[in-house]
Amino acid sequence: MTTQIFQASTLYGTATLAAALDSGCFRPADRRILLVCNNAAAPETTPALDEAPGFEKLRDRFDDVISYNATIFPFHPGGWAPRVDDMPLWERFLRHEWQLGDDDVELAVESIQVNPALALAQIFTGAPVTVYADGLMSYGPTRNKIDPLVGTRVDRVLHLDLVPGLEPLLLTEFGVPGELVPTAAFTKVLAHLGPAGEEVPDIEEPALLLGQYLSALEILTAEQEENLHVRMLKGAAALGHTKVVFKPHPSAPAAFTRSLEQEAKKLEVELTVLDTPVLAEVLYQRMRPALVVGCFSTALLTAQALYGLPVARIGTEMLLEQLTPYENSNRIPVTIADALLPELGDRAAVTEQRTGMDAEALGALVRAVGFAMQPKIYPGLRPEAEAWLGRHLNQHTMRYFKRRRLSSLALPGGVPAQLAFIPRNATVRRVAKKARNLRNSVRR
Repeated sequence: MTTQIFQASTLYGTATLAAALDSGCFRPADRRILLVCNNAAAPETTPALDEAPGFEKLRDRFDDVISYNATIFPFHPGGWAPRVDDMPLWERFLRHEWQLGDDDVELAVESIQVNPALALAQIFTGAPVTVYADGLMSYGPTRNKIDPLVGTRVDRVLHLDLVPGLEPLLLTEFGVPGELVPTAAFTKVLAHLGPAGEEVPDIEEPALLLGQYLSALEILTAEQEENLHVRMLKGAAALGHTKVVFKPHPSAPAAFTRSLEQEAKKLEVELTVLDTPVLAEVLYQRMRPALVVGCFSTALLTAQALYGLPVARIGTEMLLEQLTPYENSNRIPVTIADALLPELGDRAAVTEQRTGMDAEALGALVRAVGFAMQPKIYPGLRPEAEAWLGRHLNQHTMRYFKRRRLSSLALPGGVPAQLAFIPRNATVRRVAKKARNLRNSVRR
């Protein structure tokens, strides 16, 4: 007997799994469990994905739906992992609770670098693992060094073709290949997810603004994010759009929309704020927006690549500057949006939908940034990163890097050319280390 366990925390991710199952991306199994993880800061007050509108349309792909939160209560899925010595006990417990018996277990998880996916992979020792990606982060490096006992069991990274021709960097340190979930299957699944027609405003070809609630991630302040939304509205109005729909992040406070409403009155723009929790992709099918505007939301890429809609990005340059630390996993999504999509303020680029880079050039940039983010995980990318920086680093592309990071890695662009020998000179490093030690001892 074989049981496949599909761990999911979002409706979008579950739709990705449904499309993969419909397309035969998973081999037959005797039983399929959808393991629902509510990773909200306060899961007791936030509905889980199996309570979201449209979930019932996905339910029939699975034999059982189990709450991971309820299983490990009172622990939080994102903050709990069993101790090494307790792993066998937890496996016996989960096999009993989920009625797995002696079944062979296969796992499909998201975000293998962190819990709860990592905890599941560690508990079910020996189970083959599929990692599926529902966003742009799969194109970037693995954010943490993964235990080889887990990494070597991952057989593939399932992902959507959000940037045609671009290959995921995630888990390539273990030689894990990427595998596409067919676009047609995914859009077919999404076509059945929308709420009843009356729950979505009947607006045709508006400019659709996508909110991300970046202040909750401490990427922007609340004031900066409000200003970003206002800039989206002003930019859309400047391009001649008089009907605008704002889709706020489900967790964003109501105050985020007040400044937008005030600005819409000044600009004489008809603004509609969506109160219904609905995937952006459902709106693409219902409204066919004349323009989709966002910062670095994955939904921007699904609009362009999967639905052929005009898109524009805004605020990416500010985010590239403010993201900390440099290895912040949002850096690759922001880099892709900035390098690929037209800027909202560039009327000609938005009108003509100019793309900044082709897939090959974008892939080279992503690998260079990926090495700068995680040099210890991807040491083999150094020659390629050095070559890219030597050929392409200029005032514009410098936004994707930090001079201090380039200096610490002895990469081109970090220090003036005449001083480039310093970071690699053993004698200089020894003197610098002695100086630091002396300074620290004086301070003590």
